[in-house]
Amino acid sequence: MNIEEKLQHFAQYSMEEARGRYQQVIDTYTAAMEEIFVDYQEKKRRQENLEVKTETERLIRENNKRISEEQTRIRQTLSSRHEELKDKLFVEMKDRLVRFAESPAYHSLLVRQLKEAIAYARGEDLILYIDPSDAERKLSLEVETGAPITVSGYSFKGGTRAVIPGRNILIDNSFETRLAEARENFKLRGGGPNE
Repeated sequence: MNIEEKLQHFAQYSMEEARGRYQQVIDTYTAAMEEIFVDYQEKKRRQENLEVKTETERLIRENNKRISEEQTRIRQTLSSRHEELKDKLFVEMKDRLVRFAESPAYHSLLVRQLKEAIAYARGEDLILYIDPSDAERKLSLEVETGAPITVSGYSFKGGTRAVIPGRNILIDNSFETRLAEARENFKLRGGGPNE
């Protein structure tokens, strides 16, 4: 082997060695870049999933807030409408009581209430009251009940009241009190799934 062949052989060997090292460096670099790229992709996927989850939760909260506000608005509307209907109903009830107070049945009711109060008092001192609007009935009521009756100093919209002072008892059969109790205990039924 002469020098030229040796040099050519050496150059060829050096080139192959350089190519081998070059390929090894490229392979190492490519593997490192692929690992970085896979990590980057995984990080991006986690970040995107977190963003989607965060946005979904925000939208759910927003939606729940809107639903809650709408439910509150509906409840307020229903409550307002309920009060309107209740007011109309009790205005009508007052009108009916005024018409009832003009009937013979009303006079019978007064007699019955007064007699029940007398029976409840069992002989104790008793003050019987009627509404000022019933003042013209005083004499006939006294005759029918056999007891003195006082016309109240203020209106209680009809009915009777009685006081047993010895026992501090008030027997209140006034229309005013009955209407107030009915209004307080009134529940509008209907329209709901559970009613």
